[in-house]
Amino acid sequence: MSVAAAGNKVKVHYTGTFDDGETFDSSQGQDPLEFEVGGGQVIPGFEQAVVGMKVGESKKVRVPEENAYGPHNPEMVIESSMAQFEEGLNPQVGQQFQTEMDDGQPVLLTVVEVEGDKVTMDANHPMAGKDLNFEIELVEIAS
Repeated sequence: MSVAAAGNKVKVHYTGTFDDGETFDSSQGQDPLEFEVGGGQVIPGFEQAVVGMKVGESKKVRVPEENAYGPHNPEMVIESSMAQFEEGLNPQVGQQFQTEMDDGQPVLLTVVEVEGDKVTMDANHPMAGKDLNFEIELVEIAS
């Protein structure tokens, strides 16, 4: 029986949870997630967990933040003033805006605090700084 290796296209069912047990994502009730092992399409820790699995095998893994979305980078939290927003736009906590880095790379900013004229936004991935838990079932391997 073959095992998942770099270059294989695989299909997996998974459930992802935080340490408090809250589910943040799941493929249950949907089509399985399909990706190429080693293709960088999923977080590194998830990809590494699939390597060596056999079809029908299930496992539970804990992916530390450095193998998930990375540590929370305080340098990616920026402050702005209301004057930076279009007239009539009142940013609210949780609201997201897309902008571009100097190199043209798109960045998603999430408003984390609004205090008077000051708006604090975070460009980190929402799950940066978090260890993640996954229950993974390998459904299919294709070459």
